[in-house]
Amino acid sequence: MIYSVIRTSVCALFFVVVSFTANAELADTLAKIKPSVVGIGVHTPTGRPQNSLNGTGFVIGNGQYVVTNHHVLPKELDVNLLQKLAVFIGSGKSATVRKASLVGMSAKYDLAILKIEGAPLPAMKLADKAFVREASHVAFTGFPIGAVLGLYPVTHRGIIASITPTIVPVENAEKINIAMLKRLRDPYLVYQLDATAYPGNSGSALYDVDTGEVIGVINKVFVQQTKEAVITNPSGITYAIPVKYLYELLEKHNVKW
Repeated sequence: MIYSVIRTSVCALFFVVVSFTANAELADTLAKIKPSVVGIGVHTPTGRPQNSLNGTGFVIGNGQYVVTNHHVLPKELDVNLLQKLAVFIGSGKSATVRKASLVGMSAKYDLAILKIEGAPLPAMKLADKAFVREASHVAFTGFPIGAVLGLYPVTHRGIIASITPTIVPVENAEKINIAMLKRLRDPYLVYQLDATAYPGNSGSALYDVDTGEVIGVINKVFVQQTKEAVITNPSGITYAIPVKYLYELLEKHNVKW
């Protein structure tokens, strides 16, 4: 009985120490990468409100390039309203707006590269092109439900649950379109996570908890029922594009990382 109690106590103490160490490591990493996390949206000088937040991005390279998802970008800008693609820096009411231009994008991999005006920002470091192992500890920081909650960065942590082909399930055959059939013929591998992302997290950097190196880009979360139900009924299935596909886009447009 005494041995059992001692063993249980030692195990509990070991768990607490490991958990504390892991949290401390993530806190240190977060402090390092947080200045590189930005919001992506549209600035309308004559609008009310003037700024709309569509998703998240992160700074790379020389501090003037930002990576996000292709689907986060506006489909078009209203020239009559003087709308501009915008990158939001900082958080809360102290956030500032930088105009941005599109450098390159990939609809296939749901990636886009922007270039911002003004002084360089702190940049995140990209991991190498190799896939990380399943069960690796990861985190992502972004602006979930940013249009409602505002520009306040939120961090989620988890593990790489699986490395799986990028195939989106459909309810029935009637919803299969030509684009889906093309992807089914040539699927590429993505990371499936056990951490839950939300609309607004799209474009967030998926990074290694210990090093802060970017290993992927959050791009998709399956939501039960409707987008409006995402807060009360999140699916818990989140996907990220591996950084190896980002390298392809960077090389294509001669962007140094």
